[in-house]
Amino acid sequence: MRIIDFPSIVETAWKYYDPSRKIRSITDISAMVSTNHVYKIKFQSRGFIIAKLSYFGKYEHFVEDHTIIRFLSENLPEPFDHFLAPSLLKDGKVFTYRHQDDMLDVWVVFYQAIHINKRLPRRLKKSHILKLGEQIGLFHQTCASILLSIPPSSKTLRSDVKELLHVLQTEEGQFEFHGQINQIKDQCELFLENITKLSYDSFLKIPVFVDWNIGNFSIDQEDNFYSRWDYDWFRMDSRILDFYFFSRVVSDAGDKTVFSYLIDTFKEKRFLMFLKEYHKIYPLSENEVRFLKEAYRFFILNYVVKYGNHFFHSFYAQKLQKEAFDLYLPVLDRDFDPGVILKELNI
Repeated sequence: MRIIDFPSIVETAWKYYDPSRKIRSITDISAMVSTNHVYKIKFQSRGFIIAKLSYFGKYEHFVEDHTIIRFLSENLPEPFDHFLAPSLLKDGKVFTYRHQDDMLDVWVVFYQAIHINKRLPRRLKKSHILKLGEQIGLFHQTCASILLSIPPSSKTLRSDVKELLHVLQTEEGQFEFHGQINQIKDQCELFLENITKLSYDSFLKIPVFVDWNIGNFSIDQEDNFYSRWDYDWFRMDSRILDFYFFSRVVSDAGDKTVFSYLIDTFKEKRFLMFLKEYHKIYPLSENEVRFLKEAYRFFILNYVVKYGNHFFHSFYAQKLQKEAFDLYLPVLDRDFDPGVILKELNI
């Protein structure tokens, strides 16, 4: 088995970026959930930056996403003008390094260090939930306000799901999803059919980060958003894609070390409390509320089924994919009732 020396790839990437600034040390500071790697690079001349190495998705999307995120970090108005960790530029563009060989296709991007203030507790109080609803409402609204000037993105929900349908027809897909192909195909086709019925194409597409685990952002002393990092699942799409993870953050169970992606958190009163506060700031439409189910279906199909083996470490990938086929997808249409949310929001 080949041992991959990722730090040497990061070191080479830095030499392409700035060979004049010598590295003293490279330390892996990755979370142990995903296959992506995060490194802290200290320099001989003092100071440090953060490097992110990834082989999840497509390189072209990696470049597009970080170009948009850098734009946001420079152009979001107050109070979010210093919220996002900015990637480093070279010759006026986000610098990325691509390493390719017979076995690998990996990419590196560098970030300026961003200050981390206070973290939310693992289980939120009512005051935290209300404040979080307010803050994400303001953040979504602010992102929408500069939408016309944001660089373009080629990634769409439809293209991702159609790509999964294509993968099912390949030899690799037949092997990887053996025994589950019909279920995946049916779910993909149901998703495409339902988003058409919901007029999904008319939804505003804004920057969404999808993964809002409490380890990915910090708050200030008044519980306002302070800083945000980790952009693995960033995309330009409906704001509704952000809500599943917020339902998990505000859930009664709170943040857990060993986790599942059950839809149950959508039903909790704590999520309804969060959503009502959000709705005061940035009102939701009926079709957007009904789209919650399809946003969840997309999340399971794309990030757990399609990319699970490439993004999550083996233990999590196997566990989550088995649960997707046995639990998440089979009960989705039975267990999600948008009427409860619509009634609570008076829509």
